[in-house]
Amino acid sequence: MTIPIAILGATGYGGGELLRLFLRRKDVAIRHATSRTEAGKHVSSAHRNLDGLTDLRFSAPTEAELLRDCEVVFSALPHTASAKALAPFIAAGKRVVDLSGDFRLRTADAYHEAYSHTHPHPELLADAVYGLPELHRERIRGARVLASPGCFATAIELALLPAARAGVLGNRLSVVAMTGSSGSGAEATRGTHHPTRDQTLRPYKVDGHQHCNEIVQTLGEAAGSPTPFRLTFTPVSAPLVRGILAIATAPLARDLSATELETIYEEAYAGEPFIKLVRDREPEPGPVNGTNYAEVRARLSRHGELIAMCAIDNLVKGGAGQAVQSFNIMMGLPETEGLDWPGTWP
Repeated sequence: MTIPIAILGATGYGGGELLRLFLRRKDVAIRHATSRTEAGKHVSSAHRNLDGLTDLRFSAPTEAELLRDCEVVFSALPHTASAKALAPFIAAGKRVVDLSGDFRLRTADAYHEAYSHTHPHPELLADAVYGLPELHRERIRGARVLASPGCFATAIELALLPAARAGVLGNRLSVVAMTGSSGSGAEATRGTHHPTRDQTLRPYKVDGHQHCNEIVQTLGEAAGSPTPFRLTFTPVSAPLVRGILAIATAPLARDLSATELETIYEEAYAGEPFIKLVRDREPEPGPVNGTNYAEVRARLSRHGELIAMCAIDNLVKGGAGQAVQSFNIMMGLPETEGLDWPGTWP
């Protein structure tokens, strides 16, 4: 069986990673890689790594053509634009996978608070499944609308998820997370252009990043807690192209030994195909660069608090790779299909 798909907004980094991950697969056929501005150009005009690997060109199909040609529609469009573009396909019963933030939050109010926009289709939020396989694998199996998590959110949630599920995560969370320049998208701005962020570390959106609501919502679901976690989050732009390193500290709800904490994380992530628990060093982005793997470590501070760390590739496990992982689950395919290669070192 070959599954026909479309990728909306395929010229950006998220769309480029989806193309890279799907082009070598025999069970998926990319029918359309859309771009209104680049229609007719070869996909390698935007994604140089794909030169010589495909004859695919960007296109600007009509809605009717997409409905006719595709079984699953991926959206790598920006926030607000994604929900508008996907609504007709959801109404027609197509499966959709959204890489933007448009379907991650459960309420329109939470969306407005995070993105400063009125949600264009709040009636669709209840149908969406949050695509973090390590938490919602069974729900993903039956999903029709899949909201792939944000990059910062993925790293922070994976760092803290076992403690939240075990009921030992304290209420006040403090996180510092560093990210590569690719997380700002393909279009450079004065604040995100790589030459202006190289050789420096720059905090931004301090205590106001759009992923905060998403993180608190997800950890609250994992903990089954009616009282939301209180999160202080400091994102930092780092002189990297790819990668996120999240470092979270939090009090524990009860005293734990180092062995008990280690057991909680080992049991939570036993059998998880893309989680690597590291013990003899700290997580770092380099070893997972270009992969769908996450390095995670949890330890106790000298004062008995939790220090939890996670490193991921922001465009793969934090973006297109996780979307493909959830797509595999949703379509009844092997979860690791097209994703289980190691990174490079150094």
